Amino acid sequence: MKNDTTTLHDWSQFNNPSGNGNVDSALGRAVWKLGLDVELRAVAVARQCGRGAIGLAAKMTREQLIEWVKERIDQGEVVCTVYESCGFGYTLHEQLSAAGAHSLVTTPMRLNLERRRKNDRMDARELCVRLSRYLDGQSHELRPIRIPSRCEQQRRELGRQREFWKREVRRLENHGRALRIEHEHETLEAGWAGPRKWKRLGPQCSQFVREQLTPVVAQIRSAKAQLDRLSEQIESLVKKEQIPVGLGALTVSLIEGEVCQWERFAHRKAVGSYTGCCPSEHSSGPIQRFGAIDRHGNKHLRVLLVEAVWRLLRWQPHWHARQKYLLKLRHGSKKKIAVALARQLAIDLWRWRTGRASAQELGWSLPTLPPPEQPKPVLVFTKPQVPRQSVPQGGTLLDAAADPKGSSLRMGAFHPQALPQVQARHHGRRSPLTTARIGAGDREKPPHINGKPPIAEQTDLGKNRTNKNENLKQHPVRD
Repeated sequence: MKNDTTTLHDWSQFNNPSGNGNVDSALGRAVWKLGLDVELRAVAVARQCGRGAIGLAAKMTREQLIEWVKERIDQGEVVCTVYESCGFGYTLHEQLSAAGAHSLVTTPMRLNLERRRKNDRMDARELCVRLSRYLDGQSHELRPIRIPSRCEQQRRELGRQREFWKREVRRLENHGRALRIEHEHETLEAGWAGPRKWKRLGPQCSQFVREQLTPVVAQIRSAKAQLDRLSEQIESLVKKEQIPVGLGALTVSLIEGEVCQWERFAHRKAVGSYTGCCPSEHSSGPIQRFGAIDRHGNKHLRVLLVEAVWRLLRWQPHWHARQKYLLKLRHGSKKKIAVALARQLAIDLWRWRTGRASAQELGWSLPTLPPPEQPKPVLVFTKPQVPRQSVPQGGTLLDAAADPKGSSLRMGAFHPQALPQVQARHHGRRSPLTTARIGAGDREKPPHINGKPPIAEQTDLGKNRTNKNENLKQHPVRD
């Protein structure tokens, strides 16, 4: 990030444009400038007192370096140090600050552009030269970074640990696929280590492959459990906030863990530079050439932003950046446009989280909150309720209406007092209600009520069968 105002370092009291040799004119104390090249067990140290000559770099342990700094501080002298940010974190910076030194951590850079030689002592000396120029007012010599607090480092580490376990799951699954392809010329489907899929795929493998994959399955399940635990812990940090549709609580929490603090950016160009999504440039005179993105920023943040863009293009149709690039999305390269939108998304998040713009002004829709639960009203019965009973198998609708117990039907019910009206309405003709069967097949014989056959057997069809039997008796069939 190319913005010196966004760091936690305050070097204004050491900038001495007038200059005064080896002694600070304002404080009357000698100023030591140390360029450090950090290793695991030792540190290459190049020292300069004031504007004197830079001595040969020497190797010191961290304990020896801290002890030397404390001795100079006890004598009333000033010690300024600088080293490049690396995988060793900020432990040495914290120790130097605790000892009384003014520590500075800069971005990694190519220190010597001319010579094709590089070693720890040469790097330490070049850092000391750049630190001396930086303290004299040439701010372009170094690019100091903001040192996150201990809490910010721990929150950022949650997201990076989650990324590690996600890669570990992918690596183990690919290892299992490669093992089966090599010995059986068969592959394994996605998520093959799950309980259900492994129960089905395990017997299909040979005994040797199954024995080798069994411990891999246990490791995959353990890694997935750790991954789920970290995801829940990260989401809980922004659980109470309203997140725009498409972003998700997990993505917003991971992005804020990488940024640490949105307020440290003074303007939108600083935000875009921190993402590393700015185009590279090689221009001269009237000719201006832009190339691929420079990638000079936080790579973890860049990945999260690009993933979030594809979701927002689907779930946020009114996003102002989508409307701006809509024509290019239809006829241009979608991947290039996604990277440009990722830079714009970082700027929009900065505006939203710092209160410069609301989600509605950016074109984002927020999820609707569910209405609060109302207590259910207590049911008060004014009349005695007759318990509902089911109709016996094989009965008809009229049979249910004639039931003295007042049984009910799933498809409707007749009260016993309404039975005369139903019979009068269908008197003298066949009613579809009389032949409706409830829960019984056509081959079953309906039951008799009070020793009489049901109404369905007293229809014209029964009369026709009786007349046919009488005709057979009067005119018997002869052999």
